[in-house]
Amino acid sequence: MTRLAINRHAPEGYQAVAQLDAYVRRNLDPELLDLVKLRASQLNGCAFCVDLHATDLEKLGVPTRKIYAVSAWRETTFFTGAERAALALTEQVTHLPGGVDDATWQAAAEVFAERELADLVLAIGTINLWNRIGVTTHLAPPPLA
Repeated sequence: MTRLAINRHAPEGYQAVAQLDAYVRRNLDPELLDLVKLRASQLNGCAFCVDLHATDLEKLGVPTRKIYAVSAWRETTFFTGAERAALALTEQVTHLPGGVDDATWQAAAEVFAERELADLVLAIGTINLWNRIGVTTHLAPPPLA
């Protein structure tokens, strides 16, 4: 059971996060964005967001095997160079206490223009906030049909 409906009790704050999410959705490739959101959500243990972004990837036509492999992306050949750079950056931003190392940053900077990289950092920060809202409030995915 959800502990608190943030959107109902803090609608302006919730809307601000939703607007940032809409901004990154307009400015990043949908598949790349959902891969990043799925990986951060896996790392953060947000069941609602894992379900949402895996489902969104399915709707985009991403092969099921690729979706399943997001948690082990380094071990497959399913991901492009840009996707691999974005997933590595996602992991380091999500595990922020160690920071983002120079090699990971450079790899991302080599495949993304500065604007894209800025949008990617915003997207990773945004999904981490959504994950924290979901995990803190016990937001659950809808039941299986």
